[in-house]
Amino acid sequence: MFLFPHERQDMRHDGVTIACEQPWRPFMANPSRTLPWPRRLIVDLLHFSRRVPSIPVERIFKIGKLVEIRSSLVERPGWTALFVKAFGILAHETPALRTSYLGYPWERLVEHDTNVASIAIEKDIDGQSAVLFAKIRGPENRSALHIEQLISVAKSCPVRESATFRLAHGVSKLPTFIRRMIWWLVLEWSGSWRARKFGTFGISSYGMLGAESLHPLSPLTATLTFGPISPKGKVRVRIIYDHRVCDGSVVARALARLEQILNEDLSAELRDLGAARELEATTEEAPTSTIRDKKAS
Repeated sequence: MFLFPHERQDMRHDGVTIACEQPWRPFMANPSRTLPWPRRLIVDLLHFSRRVPSIPVERIFKIGKLVEIRSSLVERPGWTALFVKAFGILAHETPALRTSYLGYPWERLVEHDTNVASIAIEKDIDGQSAVLFAKIRGPENRSALHIEQLISVAKSCPVRESATFRLAHGVSKLPTFIRRMIWWLVLEWSGSWRARKFGTFGISSYGMLGAESLHPLSPLTATLTFGPISPKGKVRVRIIYDHRVCDGSVVARALARLEQILNEDLSAELRDLGAARELEATTEEAPTSTIRDKKAS
C-alpha cells in the first residue's frame, strides 16, 4: 500500500477563493501476474525482430479465377494453405527468398536447400488466446489440401503433442538471459538450426478476420501477409523482406510471379482436385446402380 502526499484543492465561496488541504488517502497498487509463456515467446520474437532492417513491398493481386474454382469445391483448402504452397514454389524458384543473413562468427549469407514455412496460428492455451508458429517442411512438394490438414492439426492439437510447441514451451519457461542466448545462437550461428527451428519464410494474415497487417515483425528473411479477399478476387499481398539479403526489385518481381503461380499452378491443382472428387462420386454411384438393376430384374 502507498500513500499520496497532501493534495491542494482550491474552492470558491461567495467570490472568495479558499485553499483547502485534502487529507492523506491510501492507494492500492494494481495487481500483477507472471507473464505467461506464450507472451514470453512473442516478447523474445519482437526482441530479435527489431534488429532486422525489414521493408514491406505490396502488390494488389487479381485471383478471380482461383476464387471461382475454389468456391465450386465441397472440400476446399483454406487461403493460408494456398498461399503457403504458392510461396513455397516461389521460394524454390527464387534463392534470395530462402537465404538467411547470419552475423556470427562472421557475416555471411546462407542459402537453404529446403523451404520450411513458419505459420502463425491462434490457439487457446489455459483459456487465453495465444499465437504459436507451426512448421511445414517442403510445402512446395505437398498438395494444398495436405497443407490445410497439417494447419488444422496444429490448431487443434494440445501443446504436449507437438514437438515444435513443446520446444517453444520449454524454452519460454527459462529465465530471460538463457532464452535470449538460445535464440541468438540459433538465429546467428547456424543456418541449419535456424531453418529447422524458425523456418525459412513466414506467413501471417488477418484476412479471414476482415483485417490486414501492414508490417508484421519477424527475424526471418521474408514474411508474407495478405488481407481480405473480395468476391472478385482482389487482395492486397505484402512481402516483408530483410534488406540485408536482397533488394526491393527482387521482391517486386517475386510478387508478380506469386500472383501468376496462384492463377496458374494453384488453379490447376484445385481444378484437378474437383475432377478427382467428381470421379470418386461417380465411381461410388455406379455399383449402387448395378445392384438396383439386378434387384429390379
